[in-house]
Amino acid sequence: MVNAFESLFSGVIFGLVAGLSPGPMLTLVVAETLKFGKEEGFKVAVSPLITDSTIILLTLLVLSTLAEHDVVIGLISIFGACYLVYIGLQNFRTKTSKFEVLIVRKESFKRAIITNFLNPHTYLFWISVGSPIILRTLETDASAIIPFLLGFYAFLIGSMAFVALVMDRSKSFVKSKYYSYVVRVLGIVLIFFALVFLTEGLKLLLRFNPRLNGKIFGAVA
Repeated sequence: MVNAFESLFSGVIFGLVAGLSPGPMLTLVVAETLKFGKEEGFKVAVSPLITDSTIILLTLLVLSTLAEHDVVIGLISIFGACYLVYIGLQNFRTKTSKFEVLIVRKESFKRAIITNFLNPHTYLFWISVGSPIILRTLETDASAIIPFLLGFYAFLIGSMAFVALVMDRSKSFVKSKYYSYVVRVLGIVLIFFALVFLTEGLKLLLRFNPRLNGKIFGAVA
């Protein structure tokens, strides 16, 4: 990230994607709201504030020990690009009309924390996307980390809370074509970010092995 605005923009986009893309947490928001009302959906929406702090610290600790090894961070960035493409394509394929409600007991906050801690997507995101962004931001402008995190969590929590509110008033919205369109647009944006991550990863690999740079550009020429 180069400046605070770019960090904020990235945080907003990734927060929206994480909050609105169908998955374990959003399904839990929908389920709790349908059974117990929007207040329980709101509890699920704010649960990442509890779980993610531990996950972020762990991934930053691991990746910071590798920060001097461009090839490792480069490979992680390329993996992150692949992961974003995967999520983007999943957004296109997901049928929002197939949400299933399987929750039967009223323990929203506890269930949400357990779900997020056991959700592999959370770890994959922070290992391959979120933490590399934070580490790169530290190299250029450490203060820009704040708008990234604020944008991410404001729109992550806000978007899931919005779904809970809409579900409480109109239970058909999440299964409608309009919500499906939102999810697909976010899929396109994710693929764009995947290209950015792929570029960053290749730059780091080329920095690690300048001769590879010559081979690539020589082949292109």
